[in-house]
Amino acid sequence: ALWSHSLLPSISSPFSIPHSLGTPLHIDLRGDRREIMLSVLALTSVVLLGIASQTTAIVVYTSWEKHASVGTDVRLSCSFFSWQWTSPDVTFSWHYRADGAKEGISIFHYAGGAPYLDTKGPFRDRIEFVGNPSRRDGSILIKNVDLGDNGTFTCDAKNPPDIAGHPSSVRLMVFETVPVQAGVITGAIIGVVLGLLILIVAIYYLMRFLVARRVFSLSMSKHGKKGKGKEGSQQKQASAVMDPAKLKAAASEKKKQESRREKK
Repeated sequence: ALWSHSLLPSISSPFSIPHSLGTPLHIDLRGDRREIMLSVLALTSVVLLGIASQTTAIVVYTSWEKHASVGTDVRLSCSFFSWQWTSPDVTFSWHYRADGAKEGISIFHYAGGAPYLDTKGPFRDRIEFVGNPSRRDGSILIKNVDLGDNGTFTCDAKNPPDIAGHPSSVRLMVFETVPVQAGVITGAIIGVVLGLLILIVAIYYLMRFLVARRVFSLSMSKHGKKGKGKEGSQQKQASAVMDPAKLKAAASEKKKQESRREKK
């Protein structure tokens, strides 16, 4: 059967359908439409709030691992990413947990535009703030490290209103002499191999160029000699044609050769 638009109910007006008990059921689509719109608006607000909560999170960055030798100074870098402008109330906090220890201790704090250094712990008089909060840098410098400084250093940053986030940690490893890392050795080997390959390719193309140049010069010299020989023979023939005495001598010589052949 063909449906016509007149048979379909309008959404903007209520309509009724027959019921098995004889009483029609009235359905108001206008009310249903309002409920759908409210549901969509509620879902949209939830999604937007979720996105806003993600964009206001702060991300803290540090190195993964730091190596140093006994008696040297080591810089522990800390920075952060935030969608907000750098706040004048930005804060940085550093905690230290020695290898084998269960709990960490606070060794540095920056707040209100001033650094607060450790004056009682293992790093007293050995910590210096070398960061720049306006550039989101909360790095510290540990002076005269020794083997007892091995451990994990954790940096946390807050940039109000961005305060939600996770701190980042860097492990300090102090040695009597800093060992050469395997990555450095591998990189050096790869660099030497690539340098040799480049040198071999350069020598190969240089040899090809020199050989091609030599072949070209030889071919040019051969063509020059052939041209000179042809010119000399042509000059001789022209001189013979221009000299009548030589022509007569040549004709008599030819007759003598023919007479000798006939006698034979």
